[in-house]
Amino acid sequence: MRKRYQEASYDIVVVGGGMAGLCAAISAARHGANVALVHARPVLGGNASSEIRIHISGADQSLRQTDYAESGLLYELMLENKSRNDTFNYSIWDMVLFEAAKNEKNLTVYLNCPMFDCSVDGDIITSISCFQETTELTLKISAPLFVDATGNGTLGYFAGADYTQGSESNKEYGEPHAPDQPNNERMGNTILMKAVDTGHPVKYEPPAFAKKLTEHQLRYRVHSKTMKVDASMAPDPEEWLRLSACSCAAVDYGYWWLELMGDGDDIIPDYEKIRDDLMAYAYGLWDHIKNGGQHGAENFALEWVGALPGMRESRRLLGDYVLNECDILEHRQFDDAVAYGGWCVDLHAPHGLLDFDVLPSDCHHFTGVYTIPYRSYYSRNIRNLFLAGRDISTSKLGLASTRILGCCAVGGQAVGTAAALCVKYNVLPRELAPHIPEVQQLILKDDGFLPNILNQDEKDFARKATFTASSAKPNGTPQNVVNGVSRKLGDDSNAWISNGLSANGETLCMKLDAPHTISELRLTFDSNFAYPIRVTMSANRQAQQRIGIPPELVKDYTITAFRNGKTVYTKEIRDNHQRHNVVAIPPTECDVVEFRFTATNGAADVTVYEIRAY
Repeated sequence: MRKRYQEASYDIVVVGGGMAGLCAAISAARHGANVALVHARPVLGGNASSEIRIHISGADQSLRQTDYAESGLLYELMLENKSRNDTFNYSIWDMVLFEAAKNEKNLTVYLNCPMFDCSVDGDIITSISCFQETTELTLKISAPLFVDATGNGTLGYFAGADYTQGSESNKEYGEPHAPDQPNNERMGNTILMKAVDTGHPVKYEPPAFAKKLTEHQLRYRVHSKTMKVDASMAPDPEEWLRLSACSCAAVDYGYWWLELMGDGDDIIPDYEKIRDDLMAYAYGLWDHIKNGGQHGAENFALEWVGALPGMRESRRLLGDYVLNECDILEHRQFDDAVAYGGWCVDLHAPHGLLDFDVLPSDCHHFTGVYTIPYRSYYSRNIRNLFLAGRDISTSKLGLASTRILGCCAVGGQAVGTAAALCVKYNVLPRELAPHIPEVQQLILKDDGFLPNILNQDEKDFARKATFTASSAKPNGTPQNVVNGVSRKLGDDSNAWISNGLSANGETLCMKLDAPHTISELRLTFDSNFAYPIRVTMSANRQAQQRIGIPPELVKDYTITAFRNGKTVYTKEIRDNHQRHNVVAIPPTECDVVEFRFTATNGAADVTVYEIRAY
């Protein structure tokens, strides 16, 4: 039998290249581990990629609490996209993700490479087997550590990891919105669709396989701008009004509620049948919009219909802790917190579109955020398996919030950081517990956010420095840049804010407590989380954004290091478009560092959240 075969070995293997897996792989590689990212699809990003096109939402709850927007790696990627892609082009977004992965010297990416098997020695995964369809290559990839970022928990399932699916009863965790008895209902899969206004009438003839839908069946699902909202007839009038007000569906895009769970006991084996049914309902829905009454769609033509359904819920792998709804609603602060979430407990109708008499979503809102413990990010019985994305250790109601893409991405970054430390200390995931404070500090150092955890990095020389500035607003004093918080929270700016920007620039001076040899400086700037920067097909969400790079971001600045009043090093930074700047310099002994900011990307003031020195 003709067969091409290859073996490879790494420190860490990440299976699944969605936003969680991509962030895990990049983070682990940046922290020195030799990493493989194995992905079944031709593009990275998973549900956020051009294949599925879900826009990235998160703890800001679609601008309800903007202070809590996810930063770190996810925000870095979105800012890079924003600097190149003001037309919301998903192909460019794919390119940004691909480039980010390829730029990491410690990261090897295998695309078009589904994993079909794994080898296990007791409770340790030793290798995975993959087939790269494009090259007809069978791969055996080994590592001491693995990350399951497959969404479905496929690697864990193959390896014999404990898992659950469906809903727990309210007796299990005391969750207020859990059913009295456990059940196997799951949130379903969806394909999105996009239409374009051609400026002239366009006819539409549905395919033979399209399934008819009526206005009565769709009465609780917003599907046009002209749709009249009768809240009094809805099963939950208040929730119906909320869904109507925030719905992304306006003829041209959306229909997130075009959702099916399937008929079987397990949603994964039903994937292909669900896809076929979703296609039939998608084209039938468009037939209804075009030909089934006045929906304001006369001039609209279908531009794109997804062929790869996005999944919300399948298996949840079990870790040492199962995050549940009570933890979320009580804003639980875990000692081993490595990520956070803030999306509502968002439960979709169990049979999706086919629950015609039920609202498509029942969203339990809250204010603020909750944390997610490290113990939910590794398997409880497969000792070298990390979890990232929607397959982490949660209850069904916990998943209803943590499954959102922003939360998956920051959790992935945390997992990558933790996995790299496992390599450093030669320990397995559970054994890393004594080093969780180090994980937390690295997350903050990399521009992540953890509620109520401050920068306490003993290696950061800036923490003991004294800061002065050429000017400052009353709520933006210079010393704020080392208060341990790198974002605005409520009324606290947590930043140095200059009083304007003079022709000669504004200076921020860092006087160290003693001469130190510095080789790296880290600066965190304002980009204004109140304005989203995500790629999206929604015209409503696009309208919330600003053209170009966020004007608040510092554009040009110069770093000058002094020793005993003499200049020992100078470096210029130009055309910056990132919130978090990591500036490497030759090891330089100095006692003062001056930062002169000469231009922003449009804002009148300079805003700096944090300065670090190493």
